[in-house]
Amino acid sequence: MIDLFSIILILISALTIIASIISVLMKDLLSCVIALAIMSLLLSLYFYMLHAPDVAIAEAGVGACITTAIFIVAIKATERYEKEEER
Repeated sequence: MIDLFSIILILISALTIIASIISVLMKDLLSCVIALAIMSLLLSLYFYMLHAPDVAIAEAGVGACITTAIFIVAIKATERYEKEEER
């Protein structure tokens, strides 16, 4: 029989995959960055549940916070939406 821990790990894994697919398919760059930050937070939760709290803290700090901040600063310097082709 499957226990609660396994169900939670499967749920976190599925949500991580969904967040990564959403970040690839979105056209809006800011939405992509937010989806990547959510994916990174879910991944840090996954690491914590697998009894690796040091890796979870590093993933949350670097993956979710610093990388997201760098991406937002880079997006701020560019245009946010893709241009449509003129006919």
